[in-house]
Amino acid sequence: MEVRDYELDCEQIVNNANYLHYMEHTRHKFCADAGMSFIEMHNKGIDAVVRKIEVEYITSLRGGDSFLSCLRLERKGPRFIFHQDIIKTNGETVAQGIVTVVVLKDGKLSRGDDLAKVFAKYIR
Repeated sequence: MEVRDYELDCEQIVNNANYLHYMEHTRHKFCADAGMSFIEMHNKGIDAVVRKIEVEYITSLRGGDSFLSCLRLERKGPRFIFHQDIIKTNGETVAQGIVTVVVLKDGKLSRGDDLAKVFAKYIR
């Protein structure tokens, strides 16, 4: 991805809230690539809901920077844990996040087994 001008604050660095957008976009793209987009999930009565986000900001992205937004996935009981890294194209880690997601099935908390099947080859 590339930093867009409107994501910068008055100090000409990316505003911290935008990192959450980058991470969310990455999770949505991952789900679609794994076999079930967020729209498909919702249409099947499955809603993946963020329960908790922890972000460690290490350095700043600036205007014109390009970066990778990466993730790996683990499952702890009914929770899906996304470990996400934002890395400049020069290899420098910018931010690290841990995003905990729970799953609602038809509006009720579930174990998320439907998604676990879709994500099976990616879960560590």
